[in-house]
Amino acid sequence: MKAVPVYEAVGMILCHDITEIVPGKVKGRAFKKGHIVRQEDIPKLLNLGKERLYVWEMNENVIHEDEAAIRIAKAVAGPVVNITEPSEGKVELKSDITGLLKINTLALEEINDINEIVVASIHSNQMVKKGEKLAGCRVVPLIIDKKKIEEVERIAQLYFPLFEVKPLKSFKVGVVTTGSEVYHGRIEDKFGPVIRRKVEEMGSRFLRQIFANDNVTMIAEGIQQLISEGAELIITTGGMSVDPDDVTPAGIRAAGGKVVVYGAPVLPGSMFMLAYIDDVPVLGLPGCVMYHRTTVFDLIFPRILAGEKITRKDVTRLAHGGLCKVCDPCTYPHCSFGKGY
Repeated sequence: MKAVPVYEAVGMILCHDITEIVPGKVKGRAFKKGHIVRQEDIPKLLNLGKERLYVWEMNENVIHEDEAAIRIAKAVAGPVVNITEPSEGKVELKSDITGLLKINTLALEEINDINEIVVASIHSNQMVKKGEKLAGCRVVPLIIDKKKIEEVERIAQLYFPLFEVKPLKSFKVGVVTTGSEVYHGRIEDKFGPVIRRKVEEMGSRFLRQIFANDNVTMIAEGIQQLISEGAELIITTGGMSVDPDDVTPAGIRAAGGKVVVYGAPVLPGSMFMLAYIDDVPVLGLPGCVMYHRTTVFDLIFPRILAGEKITRKDVTRLAHGGLCKVCDPCTYPHCSFGKGY
């Protein structure tokens, strides 16, 4: 830093706060550290007794914190991700739509490994609303070596986009509910209303629900019937445990389902099954979906609607953060559930 006459300080960066004191009226900060001196600031600075200022010496090899934050934010922001104006050296990323947030966490870590660079985010793979804050970007010092920002831009270009919000597609969803007790009308079906509500809340269409006895052939035929009617996603409910008469997994396989995973490291929801019949996902939902507000279904369903083809690895990665604390009241999605990766 250096001391310069106030008239020569225009465009330079203050190294310290400047306090204004008017007895009985004002006592506080008139100019903050990091402020870029403007021509219109000079009269007030002189009235504060500041004929010389201590400023950072700028050159072509360094960048001011505001410009640095803007460049970082622009580098990491993907489609439908907006950036804010800098405030106290920080620029925020905000979603322009409601959708599924995807963050390249490995690239994010690589960027934060650069000394004096800060990009702090919320968790990936969660639903976000339009206008929701996704991340904050800044640098630690008031001015930073330009090469560090160029390295951020290089990494971001290599892995673009680091931050992306995927819109949800509207799927036609068919449901096959199994169980002799429901099929014969001995008890009222509780699954259908829950699934219908969740499907419609996510902007998809509830096609219809078919009831099947505990019979492999009947379950398979129900699945195939819904696909022939245009269902783009099948949900099966009931019969997902390991009891001998719980044959829904066998029915999914008999319908042509290629099983991705049977069993998930998520509680509630460990007896979850995912299969594909050609490009149609088939979800076998355990009974907990009926009475728990948030389960494995709420973690997987949005990702399918966002166009992802779920792999076994996608499911096993849910283990870290896969335990719901079953809080009362439930605060999901503002909790740790499903956010370990």
